[in-house]
Amino acid sequence: MPPWYFVGLICLPILWEAFVPQPLTTALASSLAVATLGLLLAVELHRFTALRLVPWFAVTLTVLFALAMGGLLNIIRWSSDVLFGTAFLLDGRTQNAINAAVMIELIYVTIAGVLAGGIFYVYFRVIASRSDSPMAVPPISRSNATDVEDVEGVVLSDRLGLSVRWQIQLVRFMQIVLVGILIYGILTLQVPVATNAALALAITFIPAVLERDYQIAIEPGLALWVASAVFLHALGTAGLYDAIAPYDHLTHMLSATVVAAAGYAAIRAVHLHDPAIHLPRWAMFAFTLVFVLAMGVIWEILEFFVDQGALALGMEPILAQHGIDDTIVDMMFNTLGALIVATWGTVYLTEVSETLASQLEDWVAVTDRVK
Repeated sequence: MPPWYFVGLICLPILWEAFVPQPLTTALASSLAVATLGLLLAVELHRFTALRLVPWFAVTLTVLFALAMGGLLNIIRWSSDVLFGTAFLLDGRTQNAINAAVMIELIYVTIAGVLAGGIFYVYFRVIASRSDSPMAVPPISRSNATDVEDVEGVVLSDRLGLSVRWQIQLVRFMQIVLVGILIYGILTLQVPVATNAALALAITFIPAVLERDYQIAIEPGLALWVASAVFLHALGTAGLYDAIAPYDHLTHMLSATVVAAAGYAAIRAVHLHDPAIHLPRWAMFAFTLVFVLAMGVIWEILEFFVDQGALALGMEPILAQHGIDDTIVDMMFNTLGALIVATWGTVYLTEVSETLASQLEDWVAVTDRVK
């Protein structure tokens, strides 16, 4: 059984609404409850399944879980309003007013997730080191595990139907077009176009930098994947977002696949690096979805701050939101992109995660020598 104070924290919003005349004015308490529930779920899975975590990793997942659940809850509310005529979100207010209220709620969720993560880290450091701690479960032997992550790598470049030379040339072509969009944005004094083109151009060089400076294997197919996502987004800011209504959702889904790929590679690298951490395939699938949902919430909050800041200064926003419908549909396409990568795309990330794990081992070894 979990400690009583964790159960009390989960029940806090219900007890508050039942016994306190003044209703909750923020989502902070309920978000803390969701974060606590995420931690207890991780601990229970750690104790009774093949999943093995260490405290810092469990705390990180707690923060991500709180963010992901905040986004998922609003997707469910909006879907219920659209499909069944309820009024959880769509209650007669304007699209922008509802969107602002949701963004403020998600900000509270973020604060609560970070606060809960800090509390739980202190808890594990002070209390959970005892032998009877819920986290004190013997590490699983990977050689005896029945669901060990054993993914046979597949090279994406071999599956695209294009030669490696053509894939590299396509990336170069996208970079040239991005330079053109950047120049166009500067000459026409369109700050959003120029800024997004500059950021997209910089991102297209990241795979080459990772391979050259950190020896992380980024084959041309993966580099083309990343470049395509940011290239299409830059084209959208140059006019396609306004000209083609569904274009925004397409770019969100493609960008989400890149975020999911990065999250999966990082999580699997930790899994390979630390023998105390074991993530079965179902856990990798679930954590990839949680990671993308959480990053989607952070992105929407960033868009909200940039949008509101630009409006306050009388400037054209670099990142603009267009009401609650646009925000929720973006989150739904983010989830779809994560599902695609978690289901079919992980085999293309095996070599990346393995080389990243090797870099982690080298970094830890250097750090130990310095100490």
